[in-house]
Amino acid sequence: MNSKGFRTGHCFLRDEFQPIGRYGFAQIRKQSIPLDDIRLLACSDTRENETPKYKKYGVHFFVDDFRFSGIYSHPHTTVDKYSQYAFVMTPDFSLYREMPRWRQIESIGKNRWIGAYWQNKGLLAIPTVSWSDYVSYGYCFDSIEKGCVVAIGMIGCKHEKKAFLSGYNEMLLRIEPEAIICFGDPFPEMEGNVIAVNYKESRKKVR
Repeated sequence: MNSKGFRTGHCFLRDEFQPIGRYGFAQIRKQSIPLDDIRLLACSDTRENETPKYKKYGVHFFVDDFRFSGIYSHPHTTVDKYSQYAFVMTPDFSLYREMPRWRQIESIGKNRWIGAYWQNKGLLAIPTVSWSDYVSYGYCFDSIEKGCVVAIGMIGCKHEKKAFLSGYNEMLLRIEPEAIICFGDPFPEMEGNVIAVNYKESRKKVR
């Protein structure tokens, strides 16, 4: 491929989906999943030929970024493996307050693009939602269809309860989620259809 072919290709531009909102993120559509028995498996514990037991699980990305950093660069390599599972959550790219604003927006853009890509390939993809500060509300809830089932992580939020609940309540207003899959113990003040999942049970005991 020549230089022009590379810079005008979808793999570089990531422009195959209709841009939504101020930043032109790809949209994650509302999809239905059974909510009566949510079980999750860490992406770092998935494998190419999964056992029947774990094929009933959804895949989460509440792990260190380096464990899934290649997904955005090589998305085609993920489809067959993750299609084995009941559903997949979009990667939880870090969104820390100390990150420059452009990096935070980039993390959201990657999250949405991968979700749209997986949905386009026939996977059930649930958007993982995160936020940093008040300013992040201007982009961190964008391009998620209203009424979606969403996922949130509680790791690291216990010491910043006020800021977390502020973002959580804003998410409820903007997305109006059907359900919130909560990775970790929720705060008692969290409203909505919260489905808590024990993070320890998301790791395989024996490979």
